[in-house]
Amino acid sequence: MDNKVKLTIRGTNFYINTDESVNYTKALGKVIDNRLNELLDNNYRLSFSQATILVALEMADAKAKAEKEIKELREQMKGYLDDSAKAKSERDYYKRENERIKTEAKFKNDQINLFANSKNNDDE
Repeated sequence: MDNKVKLTIRGTNFYINTDESVNYTKALGKVIDNRLNELLDNNYRLSFSQATILVALEMADAKAKAEKEIKELREQMKGYLDDSAKAKSERDYYKRENERIKTEAKFKNDQINLFANSKNNDDE
């Protein structure tokens, strides 16, 4: 743990050691402090401990929902990648098929020209 950070939450100083940056850690502390202040200022029956538990539950809920959304987005992305790979494979198939048909058409056209030329030579 590289950084020792002082956080002030509801007027109480907390010192923590973290690998995160000082600014990032202080920003997190500010989010917690603001939410605790909001809860405690609007709900006089709540104790500090109760409000802290509510904030922790809110954050755990937000984390769980974000993780679920990330999982769903990854699955959706995997589906898109699978669809893309399938489309690329189909495109490659049709490119080869197109080339095969062009080659076949050229061969048949050459045969027709050869037949037409030989018929013209026979007529002369």
